[in-house]
Amino acid sequence: MTPITEVEGRRLTLSNLDKALYTASASASGFTKGEMLHYYASTAEALLAHLRNRPVSFLRFPDGPDGQRFFAKNVPPGTPDWVQTADVPRSDGNSRQILVNDLPTLMWAANLVTEFHTPQWQADAPALADRLVLDLDPGDPATIVECCRAGLWLRERLQADGLDVYAKTSGSKGLHLLCHLEPTPSEQVTAYAKELAKEAEAALPDLVVHRMTRSLRPRKVFVDFSQNAAAKTTATPYTLRARQEPTVSTPVTWEEVEGVKERGDPADLVFLAADIAPRLQRHGDLLAPLTDPDQARPLPRKPRKPRP
Repeated sequence: MTPITEVEGRRLTLSNLDKALYTASASASGFTKGEMLHYYASTAEALLAHLRNRPVSFLRFPDGPDGQRFFAKNVPPGTPDWVQTADVPRSDGNSRQILVNDLPTLMWAANLVTEFHTPQWQADAPALADRLVLDLDPGDPATIVECCRAGLWLRERLQADGLDVYAKTSGSKGLHLLCHLEPTPSEQVTAYAKELAKEAEAALPDLVVHRMTRSLRPRKVFVDFSQNAAAKTTATPYTLRARQEPTVSTPVTWEEVEGVKERGDPADLVFLAADIAPRLQRHGDLLAPLTDPDQARPLPRKPRKPRP
């Protein structure tokens, strides 16, 4: 029998709660769909702060990370009428996407087995970015250790331009750097981020590459600035990822980033679903300033030239 539950007055049908999604999990039964739903419910306050008012794209993996995966942007068939949606401009015409603004919607969406991905702008201001993101992606055999080295350099450069910088793991292999901006056209943010990436490559030629060309990326960190484009999305803080284990895109302290750079152990920045509640208890939401309008900073016209 399919369980029906009530969440803040909304009736939800939850399915296949005993289904093992992450079979590589340490648990004998794997990490089940029921455990996934419990994870999203227990981290809802922090997660919803970063989902709120942002059109969501879903990476669905209903049979676990080893099964079929598909990316979904449009409102899926059968969406309850109480789920909020928003018009999203696209090059081929407007579409409608889900807004995950409350706990019932979060649990409904999580029941579809999803990663959550969001743009750097909000639904009522399309293509006006209030976040800058740099996605640091290591090319084998480089790891997140090299991302930490590059991230610390980029942090100093962004701080020199008057921006506050926060970090989270991608939940996969890399590191994301984020800054809270006063609303700025996405193309301007992308251009600024590209200049920073090029400057990082010039300063750290043995470590950083700013172009996506696969042949350039082995042993280096690709600084992906393109996720600032209005049409692009990034893994939302606290989302589970479709990996072999239930890894989470996790906010981290700069002390943790420094520690990994010094110790050289990538495992120190791997966080599973079970790690997040204790971290939230200990640190709170390390990315909370990204949701506080008073913490927004203006985007510089262009990166300042490094000091000689």
